[in-house]
Amino acid sequence: MFKKFLITVCGSFVGSFIAILVSMFFMMMLGVAIAAGFGNIKTNVQNHSILVLDLSGAITERPTGAGKIDEVRYIFGEQPGISLQEIERALDVAMLDKKIDGVVINCQGVEAAPTTLRAIRKAVRKFKSSKKWVYAYGNAGYSQGDYYVATAADSLFINPVGAVDVHGFASCTPYMKKMLDNIGISMQVVRVGAYKSAVEPYMIESMSEENREQQQHYMGQIWGVMEAEMAAARKINLATFDSYVNGVLVEESVDTLLKRRLVDAKKYRTEFEDMLRGLTDVEKTDDLNYITPQELAKNFDEGEDTDGTIAVLYACGEIDGAMNSSGIYSEDMVDLIRELQQDDDVKGLVLRVNSPGGSAFGSEQIWYALEQFKKSGKTFTVSMGDYAASGGYYISSGAHQIFADSTTITGSIGIFGMIPCAQDLMENKIGINLEVVKTNENADFLAMGLMSKQLTPVQLQALQNTVNQGYELFTKRCADGRKISQDSIKAIGGGRVWDGITAKKIGLVDQFGNLNDAIAWTAKKAGLHTGFYRVKCYPEPEDDFAAILDAYAQTRTSEQMKKEMGVFYTYYEQAQAILRRSHVLCLLPESELK
Repeated sequence: MFKKFLITVCGSFVGSFIAILVSMFFMMMLGVAIAAGFGNIKTNVQNHSILVLDLSGAITERPTGAGKIDEVRYIFGEQPGISLQEIERALDVAMLDKKIDGVVINCQGVEAAPTTLRAIRKAVRKFKSSKKWVYAYGNAGYSQGDYYVATAADSLFINPVGAVDVHGFASCTPYMKKMLDNIGISMQVVRVGAYKSAVEPYMIESMSEENREQQQHYMGQIWGVMEAEMAAARKINLATFDSYVNGVLVEESVDTLLKRRLVDAKKYRTEFEDMLRGLTDVEKTDDLNYITPQELAKNFDEGEDTDGTIAVLYACGEIDGAMNSSGIYSEDMVDLIRELQQDDDVKGLVLRVNSPGGSAFGSEQIWYALEQFKKSGKTFTVSMGDYAASGGYYISSGAHQIFADSTTITGSIGIFGMIPCAQDLMENKIGINLEVVKTNENADFLAMGLMSKQLTPVQLQALQNTVNQGYELFTKRCADGRKISQDSIKAIGGGRVWDGITAKKIGLVDQFGNLNDAIAWTAKKAGLHTGFYRVKCYPEPEDDFAAILDAYAQTRTSEQMKKEMGVFYTYYEQAQAILRRSHVLCLLPESELK
């Protein structure tokens, strides 16, 4: 009996030991695979392949975690996200690859800002110059973002029971002052600029006239660009197209959509696939050679560096925001800018900005590093994405040339500070009395954080003075960078948000263009006339295996929380950010175009 017991125990021990060894071996091989950069191996394209752009979910600027997290997703059988960089590169490759017959835009509810959508649409139109076909298909139908991109295709196909949802823009901003008052929390706000509306929901109970004015203006401008392009692509009079949008278009039947020329044909998924089989000379649907942008983008040629390198530095997300989210961390970015400055092979820098701003302190540090880069004699250019506002504009203002799209949101030159106070909640509603002993009059200034007593007039004025000084510095940086007077900057500042069209008119940007336009301008300015230069993107992929897995775990946690919390996840993020912030802010108002 005892012998049997020992055999069982030893067997369990050996089994567990083997399992541990297998797991360790698997993790080691996973680390080696990622460190070796297996995701950079070029894709073998088969004859009669079809590039499929799956417009579903969020589109990022570049591959998540610079590609490494997506490689982990592949290993665990998950579908990695898609990025604008991969889409643009894949379409460039597909133009020249004779094995790619055409492109299918598979519309499934894309989540992206207008500038990203417009960049994809432009890339599709550029691809069409190859004379290859592009077809869009909406199985359940087309969301507004889907439809905008899809109108660049040769034809739009829709499921017989699908729908088209084009409705224009609306911005929804929750005002929470009354709720906070009810629970005994007050927000002590200091700001410069009547248009700096990020703090409004905590100050007042309804939207100010200034905020309504700026939102109405930039939304109208951006929608005007998109609507005109959709109407022109469908060969529909703009006023007629607008009348369709003003109706409840999503409820219209497919037959009505066909009569109005909003779509070209109705087909079930299998019928659409039959059409693709005929186009690619394939007998069975299972034999259709689909290829993804992620796969094809690996074949993109970044050029030869015989004459030098143009560095593209991505500045995406909030500046010095919450540490558990993606964003711009000023210390890391400053170090990277210095490395690029000291690299003799780097002849120019394109800062790709897609940021609503953030810490004024962090913005100043990045601005200074970029000024030092310029003083080294190298060219510094900015390419604005969806947003380059507030702190995002701060770090852009000193560029030799600023590129933006007409749908870019920029400006918001202003600054604010916001300190929550729960004194009423703690003392009058919960029953906690905070007693303070201090050696100096203002020794308790912000000492208790969220539980602090109400600031005295002297303390509040001290904060206001800090914000005023920050605004003076911000506007001076912009004035010096744009080579105009500080008074001129203040006249268009005050926290006001501008669309790209207006921003160009008032001198905040230099010219319309995408990232590739900015790269080409920088190369020419840097003297790389021959075209033999390399384009290298930064930050480079994370090679530390533990860091990659940690980033993957954080990404999965955030995705799961967002899925479960829905619209409340945005407010959770805001609350977390307020509790973590330690500096005054240059930040775009929290609102979305819907």
